Amino acid sequence: MNKMTRRSFVKTSMAAVGGVATAPKAWAEIRGANEDIRLAIVGVRKKGIEHLAAFRKVPGVRIVALCDADTQFLDLEKKHFTDRNETVKTYIDYRHLMEDRDVDAVVLSVPDHWHGVMTVWACQAGKDVYVEKPACHSIWEGRKMIEAARKYNRLVGVGSQERSDVGLLAVADYLRQGHLGPVRYARAISYGLRESIGKVNGPQPIPTTCDYDLFQGPAPLTPLMREKLHYDWHWIWSTGTGEMGNLGGHVVDDCRWMNDITTTARGAISIGGRFGYDDDGETPNTQITYYDFEQFPILYEIRGLPRSKGNRATDRHRGVRFGLIIQCQEGYFAGGRSGGWVYDNDGKKIKQFPGDSGGGHQANFIAAMRSRKVSDLNADILEGHLSATLCHMGNISYRLGHRKPVKAIQKAIAANELLSDAFDRCLDHLKANEIDLGKVSMTIGPMLSFDRERERFVGQDSEYANMFLKRNYRAPFVIPETV
Repeated sequence: MNKMTRRSFVKTSMAAVGGVATAPKAWAEIRGANEDIRLAIVGVRKKGIEHLAAFRKVPGVRIVALCDADTQFLDLEKKHFTDRNETVKTYIDYRHLMEDRDVDAVVLSVPDHWHGVMTVWACQAGKDVYVEKPACHSIWEGRKMIEAARKYNRLVGVGSQERSDVGLLAVADYLRQGHLGPVRYARAISYGLRESIGKVNGPQPIPTTCDYDLFQGPAPLTPLMREKLHYDWHWIWSTGTGEMGNLGGHVVDDCRWMNDITTTARGAISIGGRFGYDDDGETPNTQITYYDFEQFPILYEIRGLPRSKGNRATDRHRGVRFGLIIQCQEGYFAGGRSGGWVYDNDGKKIKQFPGDSGGGHQANFIAAMRSRKVSDLNADILEGHLSATLCHMGNISYRLGHRKPVKAIQKAIAANELLSDAFDRCLDHLKANEIDLGKVSMTIGPMLSFDRERERFVGQDSEYANMFLKRNYRAPFVIPETV
């Protein structure tokens, strides 16, 4: 294993804290257009391995390095390279990987709280970046990622692969041609079973194979207070963004880009809670967020419980379990990454659009690396940031909310027909899971107003909402004000 030397640790740490790193000339620009592009996969659990397999299939790409804070996964994947008689470097500390001049780009399949820091450091080191969704862990962080990409002339693509899906691209063109008339609203849907992560009564042991300090990175170095270190970080605010960022980074993004919306929302309100079990998860497993746009509203519905208690199946709305519904004046589209159908307003099928799950997304990133054109990226960091901002707006409204009885919430949102309908359907879902709504309250957040130019909340509750714009970074894992 490559270890971080004291000199390199101090050098990269000071650069990160002070923003004084000087990017070398990009090796991707030095290398000829026909030469291999050399990638490092950072984070080699499930998603990282999927990326490894996908990028290996792209002509002219070589995986030359792997990086993970847990050697359990690093050693296993290195063995696969050895078994194929292939050579690969391995790193535990990402900062040491940044010094490797044989790496042209990094693919970041890491927890949300690492996205921003790793992306900025890579740009400063002259490397391109493919970062998983949500693009960033905070709104401020996303803007710094854009600044770093532009300042150091780096290609930074986001893993919102639906933007490369042949079916959804075709649907977007179909709608733009006006076949269904003006859009009335768009609805993003994530109905997926999420079981309890368990509940502990004290600090849990860290796997002996994991460097916990590196795993936590910018997040506080607090004791592990959940059963599983890996994956369940999604449901902890200091490291994850809940289902809002995890899947909203796909379906909320779809609602925006497919309808040519080039901004984030001017306001958002969120309602929800964590129902069906008492565990150590902090983020809601049931959530409804309403986004206010000039063009039309977007609604995002999250359900983590099954269709009914004791049933492993999940709900669907108009046939969609994970995807989106775009309701137009003369019909609607319902589907997702596996394709979908256009229907008339009576529910009659009009036209099918088969999808391919965005399988060309990795190839698109490599093509953009070769052309050096940001415009060639299907999911540039700017687009990833705008969609991630929507996810953060919903979460911030929720986190500022108060628990209220169901009837009080119904009264508060009665004037909003779209939100009220979604809320009433959600109540039916909770009843089917034997949640006693007479005894259980739900959290309703404020309707937050957002200044899209300044990327700050304004008006009522803005003082508190703006406290969530930026996290407190733990040195030396810091993004400086000037990247």
